[in-house]
Amino acid sequence: MSKLKVSTFITLDGVMQAPGDAGEFDRGGWQIQFFDDAAGAIAKDGLFAADALLLGRVTYEHFAAAWPEMTDEEGFADRMNAIPKFVASTTLTDAKWNATVIRDVASDVPALTEQFDLLVMGSGRLVQALREHHLVDEYEIWIHPIVLGAGKRLFEEAAETAPLTLRGTRTTERGITVLTLDVAR
Repeated sequence: MSKLKVSTFITLDGVMQAPGDAGEFDRGGWQIQFFDDAAGAIAKDGLFAADALLLGRVTYEHFAAAWPEMTDEEGFADRMNAIPKFVASTTLTDAKWNATVIRDVASDVPALTEQFDLLVMGSGRLVQALREHHLVDEYEIWIHPIVLGAGKRLFEEAAETAPLTLRGTRTTERGITVLTLDVAR
């Protein structure tokens, strides 16, 4: 059986909203200042370890608008553009950029994890649904040394306790701490 990994950027106070997009809300765009070569290497390792991406509609639309035009020498953009993508949405009717729309997280995602190691990037509402249905196997949480004081949180009002086991930590020169946590079963 394959696994489902959530990889997301958050602030020290748990905000995940608009890490690279200053236009989404007044405190957006907070992540860019901390990105360095070490962060790029960690991101690349995660992307290349996955068989497919699972994205929420909003994240998918942001990515699909930007990534097809990107290039880089490391191959990250090529991998991002080529990897199969699944978009969880009840409103999206047509997906491009090597993507397939799924409608029912609770039933569609377990079938996908039979075939693919899935990587979820961002996608806050999707992560909440995955957590509620006990579908997350691993979290890779990128904690950035900044406090925003407002914004959407990764873990909103949790319905139940969710014990996690710390498997590893990495820290970049610009202060990002990346926690790898397994979901206790």
